[in-house]
Amino acid sequence: MNIEFGNKELEELYTTGKTKDQRYKKLPKHIISRYVKVVNYIKGVRRLEDLFLIKSLHYEKKKGDLKGVDTVWINDQYRLLFYSSPDKKGIVVNALIIEISKHYE
Repeated sequence: MNIEFGNKELEELYTTGKTKDQRYKKLPKHIISRYVKVVNYIKGVRRLEDLFLIKSLHYEKKKGDLKGVDTVWINDQYRLLFYSSPDKKGIVVNALIIEISKHYE
């Protein structure tokens, strides 16, 4: 799957493991390493439907206020939010990473 990042901080966190952005600067190291692993999972699948096969991600298409946003678990407390879009054939193969969210906050 093709991956893009919605902001430079998320890309920086993915590539270097750290960032100066206040939202992500204080994330525990194990969350950052799991974030990198989850992005690699997304990158490694051929299409969005393949995420259903990786049970630990708990892939979900959101409804309500977050309608149109896809989420996967980083762990039981943090979620990775992204937008997905199809290619010309209608197969979803693009993901735009937009946020790491602390669940229930």
